[in-house]
Amino acid sequence: MDRILIKPSALKGAVVPPPSKSLSHRAIICASLCSDKEVSRIDNVILSEDINATIDGMRQLRAEIEIIENENKTYCLNIRGGRGSKENNGSKRSVEYAKINCGESGSTLRFLIPLSLMLADRCKFSGKGKLIERPLDIFYKIFDEDGIEYKNFNGRLPLTVSGKLKGGQYNLSGMVSSQFISGLLMALPMIDRDSVISVTDKMESVGYVDLTLQMLKEFNIETINTDYREFKIPGNSEYKASSYKVEPDYSQAAFFLVADALGNDVECLGLNEKSLQGDKEIINIIEKFNNSNNSDNNEIIIDASQIPDLIPIISVLAALQKGKTTRIVNAQRLRIKESDRLKAVATEMNKIGAEIEELEDGLIIRGKSALRGNATVSSWNDHRIAMSLAIAATRCNDEIVLKGWQAVNKSYPAFWNDYISLGGAVNGLRMGK
Repeated sequence: MDRILIKPSALKGAVVPPPSKSLSHRAIICASLCSDKEVSRIDNVILSEDINATIDGMRQLRAEIEIIENENKTYCLNIRGGRGSKENNGSKRSVEYAKINCGESGSTLRFLIPLSLMLADRCKFSGKGKLIERPLDIFYKIFDEDGIEYKNFNGRLPLTVSGKLKGGQYNLSGMVSSQFISGLLMALPMIDRDSVISVTDKMESVGYVDLTLQMLKEFNIETINTDYREFKIPGNSEYKASSYKVEPDYSQAAFFLVADALGNDVECLGLNEKSLQGDKEIINIIEKFNNSNNSDNNEIIIDASQIPDLIPIISVLAALQKGKTTRIVNAQRLRIKESDRLKAVATEMNKIGAEIEELEDGLIIRGKSALRGNATVSSWNDHRIAMSLAIAATRCNDEIVLKGWQAVNKSYPAFWNDYISLGGAVNGLRMGK
């Protein structure tokens, strides 16, 4: 069955959020770019669908990755990098032909495309779901400038690339996705010449670039960041092996932090208060809503440009602020995520009694004291929509039926186990092994 019944229930207890998916991607990739004479240890990883896609992709690019299960259902990865074997002329030996299935992971796709141009003679990228349609125009422009051959299907996946990045000057927009910049930041150190990435407009999702820079430093790669307008990347740099433990994920903790703010009693354990994760901003946003209850100002404005992944669960929080109107602005990019998240949030939350108006680049949310429930809703095959609706169910007057509950496997496979352990009332789950 692809649907479950969720009854209104209070959540109570403590939960350990899963390790950061964003940091896990980056750690696995950086470890895989080290010499084949070195082994890195990446601990506290969960094998979500997105992380498995990156593991499989780096294996295609010659990394050796051993997976060891820990007692707490997390995993430790021992990774031997794929760089080191050389041809007689002294150049690094490339993979002749790599085939990388990214599933629905945008990070895997956009990180590994530039890396494949350094590590493989030819590489074919495939995917499924909305990932097939997600734009890659920034890379196509670079391909044209660097003389890289590529073939796609009407601008969509599958994509085949052949050629090498030349390095030097790259001019990129920061308003589409920081993943393009992160992918280049990880690939360009391997080129023999220095490179510069210039950001031609406002940089969005700065926090994700910070995570990339943090991980590069962890693996011995130094870059010069000039106020997110320019990044200087020294060429011919060597990744060095490291032992790294992935910290808990604020993006996933946000669901239970909001549940607590809505009157449940949930404690999230192990979060790093000094984390560079941009989605740590959820703490300040919850405080902003709390402070608004002591203010005569009935309008709250949330800028989505730096925290796009938080918007679905923030919308649940906003929908339950009686007498308050919340405006979500600068959220156009949410339309090209795993789903059109603006439409998905408005459509599904309104079914259960919220009052949300969809705008071209945002939402207007008029808060209520409770939600009606008594509806069948869909996850739109989007993990963040599924988890947001589960939290909304705790404040419904009647049960809801959720279609596509398995979408959580993309990032948080244990979500339903944690939800039920906190007292969530769910019928119809078939969790498998």
